[in-house]
Amino acid sequence: MARTPTLARRLFERFEPVHAITYFAPESRAAAVDLGYRSFWSGYFATRSAPLGPVPPQVIDAIFYNFASQRVAKSLAGAWDIATPQLALAAREAGAVAALRRYGLTADDNLRTAVDLLGRVARGAAVDGRPLFAALSAVPWPDEPVAALWHAATLLREQRGDAAHVAILVAAGITGRESNVLHVAAGRTTRDKVVSTRDYDDAEWDAVSARLTARGLLAADGSLTDTGRALKDDIEYRTDAAALPTLDVLSDAEVETLFRALTPIARMVVAGGDLPAITPMALQHSDLDDPSAHVG
Repeated sequence: MARTPTLARRLFERFEPVHAITYFAPESRAAAVDLGYRSFWSGYFATRSAPLGPVPPQVIDAIFYNFASQRVAKSLAGAWDIATPQLALAAREAGAVAALRRYGLTADDNLRTAVDLLGRVARGAAVDGRPLFAALSAVPWPDEPVAALWHAATLLREQRGDAAHVAILVAAGITGRESNVLHVAAGRTTRDKVVSTRDYDDAEWDAVSARLTARGLLAADGSLTDTGRALKDDIEYRTDAAALPTLDVLSDAEVETLFRALTPIARMVVAGGDLPAITPMALQHSDLDDPSAHVG
């Protein structure tokens, strides 16, 4: 069977839980607090942007794309007086790894297989036009297998969602704030979740919705029109298509082996209970029922 962008989407469903606990596990929160970051968002923006070094908040606003500018600036104010980027990176990894170990991940043969294959995918992925992924690629690889799996998943998460997805949105004429509203209209997450995590008030939400309605993308009730659905589907398809070449370094048999190794790991992470059923990333955990890549 020929490889299609759906394969990249299904791989994302398997590595994203390994990375996503970085934002939801208590160990990750504790690691940031121990450094001195007292609010969730100060820890989030400092530790995620740490590979770039102490750049101005406008740079992070541009790269992360869909956050409120005032939230980015407030969260990063004084961030590098609290800890260096190197310490922030180390704390982020330590918190995530502690959570993964609590879920039961150990350096067994299956995890080592996943590390080997996912690591090859991450190391071979293109950095072109992806500043955050490029910066993260310069961070030394961990030697410990659980940490190495988290690092590979984090690299691929940023490679997929860094400038690639953002460039597709920009080309479609969709701002970061508009992309959040479209995501909700598509049923991929909820308005309450986006409002609370991306700092909208009713006035901004209504103004963004009005712009999308004027373009024929949203109906009066806030649902997607046929045009809006087609655009949203095209954005997702192009994002998957841009991520698909990362798998070129693996044969079909190796892709199948990676899926067989990574799927039970993703199930274990989901079963750990820290990932909410609905997240801004709109993971589809039901896909984890099928461990096969269906290639070859």
